[in-house]
Amino acid sequence: MKRKDIATRADIALQVESFYAKVRKHELLGPIFNDVIKDWPSHLVKLTDFWETNLLFVRKYKGNPLKAHVQVETEHDHTIEQLHFGHWLQLWFETLDENFEGKNCELAKERARNMSHIMFMRIFNERERRNEA
Repeated sequence: MKRKDIATRADIALQVESFYAKVRKHELLGPIFNDVIKDWPSHLVKLTDFWETNLLFVRKYKGNPLKAHVQVETEHDHTIEQLHFGHWLQLWFETLDENFEGKNCELAKERARNMSHIMFMRIFNERERRNEA
């Protein structure tokens, strides 16, 4: 079956909903996400806004994902590691490859790879700052 590229908000919603269904069941990631996110339907809308902004350049998302992830890491006693981000990326890529191909699909992979690196480094730097204090 030929897959299409990501072109609409509905495509992004499919990716986000399919991906987070996997995350919620994941042995390592599920407990973190399910503990933090209390209202999945509204969170999925917010994540769809985020990816629509990042892939289709439609200004919908308002928020600070770096701050939110540092807060989650703090709430989980500074136990989030690079391994968590690796699993997150693997599931993101897997879900993309199941549903899409093309330029925006590859952009979604590149953006996710960059974001995961930036978020992990921010968490790591916050940990270092906390340890120095």
